Amino acid sequence: MNKNVVVYSSSTCVYCKDAKDYLQALGVEYTEKNVSTDMVARKELIQKGFMGVPVIMIGEETIQGFDKGKIDELLK
Repeated sequence: MNKNVVVYSSSTCVYCKDAKDYLQALGVEYTEKNVSTDMVARKELIQKGFMGVPVIMIGEETIQGFDKGKIDELLK
C-alpha cells in the first residue's frame, strides 16, 4: 500500500478514534492532522469544504466520516 493517507481529526471525536484504530489494525501508515490543536490543519480542512471530522484522504480520494467499506475499497 503506497497511497498517501491523511486523517483530519479532533481530540474529542469518537469516530476519528475509530477510524485511526481501524487504519492501525489494517497496518496502514497515516498522517494525522488534529484540527483541535493545529490551526493550519483546521484552515486546510475548511478550504477543502469540510466543517466536520473525520475526513480521511486516501490518495486523491476523500472520505467524510468513518466508512469502513469505502476505506477498504480505496486501499485496494
